[in-house]
Amino acid sequence: MAGKNILLGLNIDHAATLRQVRYREFARDCGQMVEPDPVALALAAERSGADGITVHLREDRRHIQESDVRRLRECVQTRLNLEMSCTPAMVAFALEVQPEYACLVPENREEVTTEGGLDVTGQRTRVAETVKALLGAGIKTSLFIDPEPKALEAAAEMRSPLIEIHTGAFAHAYYGPGRATELEKLRRAATLGHELGLIVNAGHGINYVNIAEIRQIPWLHELNIGHSILCRALFSGIDEAVREMKTRMNGA
Repeated sequence: MAGKNILLGLNIDHAATLRQVRYREFARDCGQMVEPDPVALALAAERSGADGITVHLREDRRHIQESDVRRLRECVQTRLNLEMSCTPAMVAFALEVQPEYACLVPENREEVTTEGGLDVTGQRTRVAETVKALLGAGIKTSLFIDPEPKALEAAAEMRSPLIEIHTGAFAHAYYGPGRATELEKLRRAATLGHELGLIVNAGHGINYVNIAEIRQIPWLHELNIGHSILCRALFSGIDEAVREMKTRMNGA
């Protein structure tokens, strides 16, 4: 654990959100007047030190489109992490595109962004079958789960090699009385995940302020961060936004 840098996976979904606000009904997803191009953003972020690119292809296609994922698969030089629901259609798409990583997440049409971890205990068979199919195709698979022991134990039983611990409760409690309690839950979950032989990632609501405490969680391999970095990029550019976050993540 000591001396090992935490990797940064940049979620670029909201670059596509901005594009879709104006060009949702347009015939193409890039080129001509269509902007911004999330693929161009991803490549710029890689040049600035991002260790991977994360996208969530949602059922309602509110931001990232299939064409974005296919272009990213051809262009990304680091690694592509596809966030996806446990549906036959998404499994078929992942098997076709072959991202290096896939992260299984819950999906609710009413939510603005993913809220809460995957119900791995209540949907055990469905999740386990999805994990098996993806791993069988050589796609490294992760489960986006709340920092609860039962969820971690279920992930280990399903032989998912990675987990992504949902940090949203800590982020939401950061300026309130529950901050220390939520951080302790994350620490315990990461420790248990490591003891169960899982590679421990984390994400959701991480920003340039709470990263000071997030980075103290043991056994972290990678953080997936999107919204905060893209917000910072509006003011300083994506290059500086990525570099600053990586500096804060690893205390350099």
